[in-house]
Amino acid sequence: MVLWGMFFKSFLIGFSGAMVPGTMLGVTIDGSLKKGWKAGPLIVLGHGILEILLIIVMVMGFRDFFTNPVVGGIIGLAGGVFLAWMGYGMIKSGKNKSVSLENQETGNSIMGKNLVLVGLIVSATNPYFIIWWASTGMELIRQALTIGVIGILFFFAGHILSDFIWYSSVSLAFSKGKKLISDNVYRWIILFLGVFIMGFSIYFISGGLKMLINA
Repeated sequence: MVLWGMFFKSFLIGFSGAMVPGTMLGVTIDGSLKKGWKAGPLIVLGHGILEILLIIVMVMGFRDFFTNPVVGGIIGLAGGVFLAWMGYGMIKSGKNKSVSLENQETGNSIMGKNLVLVGLIVSATNPYFIIWWASTGMELIRQALTIGVIGILFFFAGHILSDFIWYSSVSLAFSKGKKLISDNVYRWIILFLGVFIMGFSIYFISGGLKMLINA
């Protein structure tokens, strides 16, 4: 019962976080329109690989490193620049009238070639993702460790399952719905997502600068 309690607790906490609009949602929608339903699971796979690595390093005692404001600031700046690059590519594609759902080659090439890498990079360059793991995530890890290694396994299973269910559902919905979307509407969606991603890039850069200034 204790193990399943840990599983469902991490699932519900993870689900509440997964449903909050953010960069993961933006790239999932974009990837779904280009690559179909598999975009969600692939992006979550990349996201999950990074989470496994974070759990390992935090269990090994690197929590203080990730809570350092200088580290957070650098991650924020790097993340903002990466998102600005991605957002620019999407905006550029949205303005290109030759782009359509038929060719599905919009945006930066990384989006079309390796969605697992996209999921990993988008997560790694989000300073608030790192901060969440160094605070809330670390507390959940501590609770799981009181049960043992199996507690960590149940914790991670519940957490990643919430991401998988949500983003796979989003991916499936948009990939099926694209048959009802005209090329013009598609370009507007890409343009909107580009602006959305650019907004987060500004948010990350400003947050990173504040962390560095206050360090």
